[in-house]
Amino acid sequence: MLSRLAEERATGVLTRDRGVLYLVEGQVVHAESPATPGLDILLTSRGALGSDGWWEAVSEAGAERRVGRFLVDSGRLAAGALELCHLGALYDAAFFTLGASSGPARFRYGVAHWIGPVRPVTVGAVERETLRRRALLHRIWPDPDTDTAELVRTARAVDVVLPPRQRTVLDQVDGARTVSDISRVLGRPGFHTLVDVRRLAAAGIVTTRARTVECRAPETAAPPVSPLSPVSTATAQAAQAAQAAADPDVALLRRLRDALEAL
Repeated sequence: MLSRLAEERATGVLTRDRGVLYLVEGQVVHAESPATPGLDILLTSRGALGSDGWWEAVSEAGAERRVGRFLVDSGRLAAGALELCHLGALYDAAFFTLGASSGPARFRYGVAHWIGPVRPVTVGAVERETLRRRALLHRIWPDPDTDTAELVRTARAVDVVLPPRQRTVLDQVDGARTVSDISRVLGRPGFHTLVDVRRLAAAGIVTTRARTVECRAPETAAPPVSPLSPVSTATAQAAQAAQAAADPDVALLRRLRDALEAL
């Protein structure tokens, strides 16, 4: 459907379960998704623009659909900074909007966004970037459950120095927040947070709350054990010592396996 709209140079908004894409003459000019912070949060949380300046632009130029132009013309934001932030927000929201969906896609002709023109992107570029991001996530950690579920820390100790960005994300994992929640708290693009969470999952440091519950074995009463005689105890200890001498360090092998899987 998106390719057809590009071919006919359509103008309007494409709506899906996880977001919307705005098109002007067949090119994508804006995207929004509840799964990732919007342009306003990305600009204000990083200090590029004060919240008062953002809302002034919306109030003064929103009805004319010239918010982006107002920010530049009023000197509140450089044109290059606006384009850079807007493109990042566009690709980020488009990634989630074009993800797997259980509902139909709808297109309303003639609808325009109040941000106004900033930097159009071809449909082909959006599709290529979306596929590239999907492939990257799969290489890091192929299980997508962590993308939308509540996240918890595992019992594994963090015995390596995490990059600052991953450490910041890990500090927000509290058993209730999802990737989207963490992105909003940090004012960070959703896809960037996805990458960090999948890397933490690949390292065995983070998992989903549902998986933690599933992995808990039901508590059962221990079967009665008859006491061992001194001879039986000595035999058991000798067997354990022999087994330890014959077997490799299982814990070490597991750590090596986990490290290789995280590469």
